[in-house]
Amino acid sequence: MAFTVFILQLAVRILSFPLYLLKFLGLWNQISKKWFPYYMMKFSATYNGQMAGKKQELFSKLQDFAGPSGKLSLLEVGSGTGTNFKFYPPGCRVTCVDPNPNFEKFLFKSIAENRHLQFERFLVAAGENMHQVADSSVDVVVCTTVLCSMENQEQMLREVCRVLRPGGAFFFIEHVADKHSTWNYFWQQVVEPAWYLVFDGCYLTRESWKALERASFSKLKLQHIQPPLSCKVLRPHVYGYAVK
Repeated sequence: MAFTVFILQLAVRILSFPLYLLKFLGLWNQISKKWFPYYMMKFSATYNGQMAGKKQELFSKLQDFAGPSGKLSLLEVGSGTGTNFKFYPPGCRVTCVDPNPNFEKFLFKSIAENRHLQFERFLVAAGENMHQVADSSVDVVVCTTVLCSMENQEQMLREVCRVLRPGGAFFFIEHVADKHSTWNYFWQQVVEPAWYLVFDGCYLTRESWKALERASFSKLKLQHIQPPLSCKVLRPHVYGYAVK
């Protein structure tokens, strides 16, 4: 089976040769950073429709972690187009972090459509290095479909723990690798070389729950789910929250 995967991956790489050439010439990163927000605007609308129930269920717990003032201070890592804003509680103070500055105009459109939130700032930064955010300064950190493209998941989770106040929580919804015995995992491996290039560094075969289990949270509530997404290789998910 491993040999079959190798041969099919090679075929995928050959078919993706123009993208690899652009990457080699240093052009692809600039192109993908510009087009990716437009793709995510379309994808997020579909994804939200298919995941709305799970998001509502999970994010209904956000307010439980508000500070003494009763107002929730929330940091979203990899905020993208602001697709999660409508699920956040009224009065929530939101800071957004994303490494791609081209998301900014889409983000501000979402802010204008979600007046129930108090937007604070947008930071262009990687999740692994959020030095602009002070230690123990937020009640909640949120990331959805972000760990798949983090260069260093462990470092990003260390940063999450740093910025969370004691007793604060990290909320996550992430697509992950399927069980290794499944055909779906087989195809995740096969298409991943091209997928990674086209979708801005996204890995299909990451077992992100392992990084979450290793992180220094005092409590972790994590579920494996298979939402009925139209793209089958994206169906395996983990979601839940972890308390500092």
